[in-house]
Amino acid sequence: MKDKRVVFMGTPEFSVPVLEMLIEKCNVVLVVSQPDSFVGRKKELKFSAVKEVAVKNGIPVFQPNKICEDYNAVIDANPDIIITCAYGQIIPKILLDYPKYGAVNVHASLLPKYRGGSPIHRCIMNGDDKTGITIMYMAPGMDDGDIIAQSEISIDFCDNVGIVHDKLSVLGSEFLYEILPDIFSGNASRVKQDESLVSFAYNIKREEERLDFNDSVINVYNKIRGLYPFPGAYFMIDGEVIKVSDARISEELYDGEIGKIVSFFDDGFGVRCADGVIVITRLKPAGKKEMSCRDYINGKRKENLLGKKLC
Repeated sequence: MKDKRVVFMGTPEFSVPVLEMLIEKCNVVLVVSQPDSFVGRKKELKFSAVKEVAVKNGIPVFQPNKICEDYNAVIDANPDIIITCAYGQIIPKILLDYPKYGAVNVHASLLPKYRGGSPIHRCIMNGDDKTGITIMYMAPGMDDGDIIAQSEISIDFCDNVGIVHDKLSVLGSEFLYEILPDIFSGNASRVKQDESLVSFAYNIKREEERLDFNDSVINVYNKIRGLYPFPGAYFMIDGEVIKVSDARISEELYDGEIGKIVSFFDDGFGVRCADGVIVITRLKPAGKKEMSCRDYINGKRKENLLGKKLC
């Protein structure tokens, strides 16, 4: 496959294993990534994870603000195939139709379930027990192209988005490597997606990150693990934002008002939800490092926390 000219399009850390595999096995002639962004309090300009790999390997990088308007650099690279993985923009039809072997996407869900930019977050927040990688031919819509192949993994009850993200990132690279020979030989399958089974995984909004203890305890638990380590679920106490890193569901139900701290355990404090108690075990106060909830309790004192309202 070293003779195949590949344009790779991707942005975050999730895409890196796929790009590294393509660099090793194919001829990556151009990498397309989202524009550099300013991060942190100092607003330092930072390369995307994919750009870092491209620069390290001496591969040209193209970073258009809008690929639908600024795409000539891709055509000029004369790719045999375009491969995308978590790029972050809709690819125009002129690019999808250009390469000899088409445009192929590595997507982190079992399509047609969870089309969109946050499939890993959404599947955990919804309490799914499985997910996977879909290799698909791209179409002008959002993740609606024909499916080439899928590979499934289970989601354990204690898995968070970081754990599943890392599993799928590696699986995407390995699975694409298995499928590429069929794509290049013309033997790859093409299966239309069942539109009656479509669901969407829109990007997480800030207001969704806030915990609602009026919800069921299982939904609160799933939101915590579905948002950790990025972007992080949070609650507020005495006007302070507290991000939650880990939690568990109490086997016992404690009386008390919904949203209040009603009990203490060796590993944290319990907050009353609609139908149970969620035990917060790790957290991160604003401006501080992540810590065990036990250390947080020791710093605040139990008598000052019991009955506190979280919102």
